Amino acid sequence: MKILYIESKLKNLDINISDNGIKKLPKMLFIAYSVQYKDIALKIKKQLTSNKENKIKITGFQQVLGCSKINTQFPVLFIGGGDFHYLNLLHQVSSLYIIANNSIKQIPKEEIEKLKAKRRAALLKFLKANNIGILISTKPGQENIELAIKLRQKLSKKGKNAFIFLSNNIDTTQFENFNIDSWVNTACLGLSYDNPDIINYAEISEI
Repeated sequence: MKILYIESKLKNLDINISDNGIKKLPKMLFIAYSVQYKDIALKIKKQLTSNKENKIKITGFQQVLGCSKINTQFPVLFIGGGDFHYLNLLHQVSSLYIIANNSIKQIPKEEIEKLKAKRRAALLKFLKANNIGILISTKPGQENIELAIKLRQKLSKKGKNAFIFLSNNIDTTQFENFNIDSWVNTACLGLSYDNPDIINYAEISEI
């Protein structure tokens, strides 16, 4: 089956940051955006770099998904809708800004630390677990069967009981039906954000 990927862009949406909003931003900034907001992100990038009083240097400009990784030491401005994409960024950056209702909002450091604390708790649960479930998605771009098999072998050598769960649609509400202490996710990182039973593979790859 051939698959055709077509970008979907928002129309009739005008976002214009005020001068006061620009003043809230650091002088060096990395811009991340979801694909629907690409044209808007380009417009904002131009606005920030051409502002006479508060000109901002853009150190990077990258489209992101809910499971994307970015490599930057600078604060990040995320341009997109909903929480899913920027929640992933919170794990990776020290300072994050978003645009809400045409104004700039900085995500409180307390929220970032709270999210990181949840991930540390999930990691601790994984380290103590005896029965571990390894989640694999069959969706294109998320399927990591070979990685999951190698992880199962590695865990077995450590005396852990590791089981592979393969699905096109991973339903976390079904977890209670299995005698699993901790779940390792090899698919989309977003599965772990609100579930303390799930640890992402990237978080344990060095263990």
